[in-house]
Amino acid sequence: MNALRQAVSDYAGTHANGDGLAFTKVPGLRMMCVRTPSGPLHSVYRPLVCLILQGSKRMVVGSHERVFSGGESVIVTADVPVSGTVVTASSGEPYLAIAVELNIGLLRELAAEVHASATATEPDEVAPLFAQSIDGAALDCALRMMRLLDRPEAIPILHPGVMRELHYWLLAGEHGAILRSLALPDSNSNRLAASIALLRTEFRSRVPVSRLADVAAMSLTAFHIRFKQFTLLTPIQFQKRLRLIEARRLLLQEGSPASQAAFDVGYESVSQFTREYARMFGAPPRRDSLRAAHRSEHKGSSSAIPYRTTA
Repeated sequence: MNALRQAVSDYAGTHANGDGLAFTKVPGLRMMCVRTPSGPLHSVYRPLVCLILQGSKRMVVGSHERVFSGGESVIVTADVPVSGTVVTASSGEPYLAIAVELNIGLLRELAAEVHASATATEPDEVAPLFAQSIDGAALDCALRMMRLLDRPEAIPILHPGVMRELHYWLLAGEHGAILRSLALPDSNSNRLAASIALLRTEFRSRVPVSRLADVAAMSLTAFHIRFKQFTLLTPIQFQKRLRLIEARRLLLQEGSPASQAAFDVGYESVSQFTREYARMFGAPPRRDSLRAAHRSEHKGSSSAIPYRTTA
């Protein structure tokens, strides 16, 4: 793990944005290096595996809250809004984590190959995120992905094989049964993923819950129950968080006025937007508008505070 810690620290130290998040040219690979406790950061996670190498972070989805610490891997099973707060970090021992987005199609392919003789069944409930101890094989895959950063010409050749191996080890691990159930073509998880994808695409518009239920091929009652189980949020709460996260990005990155950001994400009332924004982020949108203007004034418009919408 030490080699991976050092690789993440070195890369993020050069490439991280203001939140400590560093994106890479390796598809789906990103990392985080934070040297002081900070947050909360509100973002929308895609299905991924996050290896926490050092420090600890509190993650909140809906009403579910948990602190994940070094030595644990966090598996996110759905597109969900997450509030993340780094609680343990210092200049000498920063919070370090590396994340890889999961490929559900690859999970499905491998599950069919490896467990062809087994009948996979879907659990009654699938949490949107859970933890397990970091597996040595997964660490090795992550380190080999990091090495590809120095050889970008090798990425299209070697990356698919490393991803295939990583997904195999996840399926063979502690929570392999849950991951196999996610890959079932007609599982509730897959059907809900279709409705979540629609919400993410059309979150600015009024999306009737009945339409979401139709996309998931569920009755309205079943959809409400399953959606809340899967995301820990109601569809309305889910859409509201998508809107507010995007509005904050517009304020911080684009320098949009609060009223314009409100209308751009689908609000019809600026006063309602202001109330809900303050409830979620702890202060009205004017605070973030002033922060962005201050940064732009002192460092140029390209230095507006970065804000992530995915992790």
